[in-house]
Amino acid sequence: MIRSMYSGVSGMRSNQIKMDVIGNNIANVSTTAFKSNRVRFQDAFYQTRAFAQAPTANGRGGINPQQVGNGVTVAAIDTMFADGNLQPTGRDLDLGIEGEGFFVVSMDTAGQIKRYTRDGAFYKDFNGSLVNAEGYYILGVSNFDVNGVPNQTLPDAIQSDGSNLEILSIPDKINDGGVDYHLEAFYIDGTGLITAIYENGEVYYPGRVALAKFPNVGGLEKLGGNTYGTTRNSGAAEYGSPSEDGLGILRQGNLEMSNVDLANEFTEMIITSRAFQANSRIITTSDEMLQELINLKR
Repeated sequence: MIRSMYSGVSGMRSNQIKMDVIGNNIANVSTTAFKSNRVRFQDAFYQTRAFAQAPTANGRGGINPQQVGNGVTVAAIDTMFADGNLQPTGRDLDLGIEGEGFFVVSMDTAGQIKRYTRDGAFYKDFNGSLVNAEGYYILGVSNFDVNGVPNQTLPDAIQSDGSNLEILSIPDKINDGGVDYHLEAFYIDGTGLITAIYENGEVYYPGRVALAKFPNVGGLEKLGGNTYGTTRNSGAAEYGSPSEDGLGILRQGNLEMSNVDLANEFTEMIITSRAFQANSRIITTSDEMLQELINLKR
């Protein structure tokens, strides 16, 4: 009876964790590029009351083992990386990834402290650098000359090890040939190439947005702020240009929505609530049985 109590406790604890995950999924139903989680259970260790026996020489048949389980544990909390729907926004610095890949962002100006995100809502700061809502810099191949003017030739290819990644920027004003020109328009195509047009009517290429992929995307660690970090089980990031080497295509003016399925989450919530209730009944029923045992001595 004591064993059944602990089984009930393990069931309540496990289902409470599942409910926490479901609650987080529902809370982030409107979070840009949020990836939902799921909880999987597994049975705990067993106490063997009698071991299995093989058939005997005198013709007696084999005997199966007798085992009593000790409840349930959480086997895994998986991140579901299925793509969310792309929602048109019409904003030039909103980028959605159609397919595999993550934007590369950095917490420092040297571009060394890297994080990864599917959230493509970007902004320009005072210096023209591209940043996300947290102020992290967007990395890619920068394409400027020594005078800080964007080149009119295409940027270099992105190295797979990320050795040539730098902070991307789209200056509001450039000085070309001693004359100042203001930015009139810019465009980011499906390959991440940034094309800028200034008052002189010339076309410049300030850089290209980089994407990253991983050998085991499920091994990434959620760090908050819609960002992920590498772990020992995710493998090292492999960098490249959008639409190449299996990486997705960029869609300017779109944002990826959360992939949370509300119908599924509410169904799982009901099941989890009932499972929690059932496990609590195991405890109360076991308590009643103990009470009957105690009452034998009067």
